[in-house]
Amino acid sequence: MIPSVGEGINWSIDSRDTHFRAPLVMGILNVTPDSFSDGGKYTNLENALTHARVMLRDGADIIDIGGESTRPGSASVGVKKELARVIPVIKALSAEKVSLISIDTQKSEVALAAIKHGAHIVNDVSAGQYDKSMMQVVADTGAIYIMMHMLGTPDIMQNAPNYESVLGDIKKFFTDRIELAEKAGIKTSNIVLDPGIGFGKYLEHNLQIIANIDKFHELGCPLLLGTSRKSFIGLLDGSDVNQRMGGSIASVIAAHQKNVQIFRVHDVAETKQALNIFTAIQKHLV
Repeated sequence: MIPSVGEGINWSIDSRDTHFRAPLVMGILNVTPDSFSDGGKYTNLENALTHARVMLRDGADIIDIGGESTRPGSASVGVKKELARVIPVIKALSAEKVSLISIDTQKSEVALAAIKHGAHIVNDVSAGQYDKSMMQVVADTGAIYIMMHMLGTPDIMQNAPNYESVLGDIKKFFTDRIELAEKAGIKTSNIVLDPGIGFGKYLEHNLQIIANIDKFHELGCPLLLGTSRKSFIGLLDGSDVNQRMGGSIASVIAAHQKNVQIFRVHDVAETKQALNIFTAIQKHLV
């Protein structure tokens, strides 16, 4: 396997050390009515908390809470609505002190409120492009910052995405965003890069990114892959959104072989099992 740049990085959060000697699994918790796979399932607080606890029981290292859908064609929601969706869940999970909590938002106001109520990670699909105050909020609070590549915005990102070189263009994007983040005062060791599968990419773009994701290790930050149940799987085999677990896990194993450190998934138990069994087999190579 390819050496991991993340092995020497250690996050110390709330007196809890998090390392990258084994991949981290981030469980998806969308408290939205319109997310592409699980929209409407967890808008009720008790349902959301129950699902979070199931994912934690199944081995999730991080719970990623989102209050705004960023599926292709989706429109932005207001700050007040987003806060009303996510803050009660964050407060309740934070009180249990059993997990790292991530807030999936593009808005600095939401990020700041989430951190104040117990979130440790900001997962920003715009990498600070949507809200110019985001990087300063992350720097001032010391939160972990996940920067994702997206071509355009969710409402138009799938309208004829075009690249000179998808890998080269994304790498240049990350290089520029890392520089801006560092200038804002964010520690490089606190930055995670997500190439944004399905966010302004055609099928061939997505496959090329996954197959060559190790190229981004050169940037010196841990990598996150989010392929769970995404449309590229259905484009390959015709499967419905809720029939894509096998394809999701296949992409995780492919990226794990290239030492991707974090996987954002819906199916936590199955992903953990796949990673554990694959690792056990690899240890017996002769």
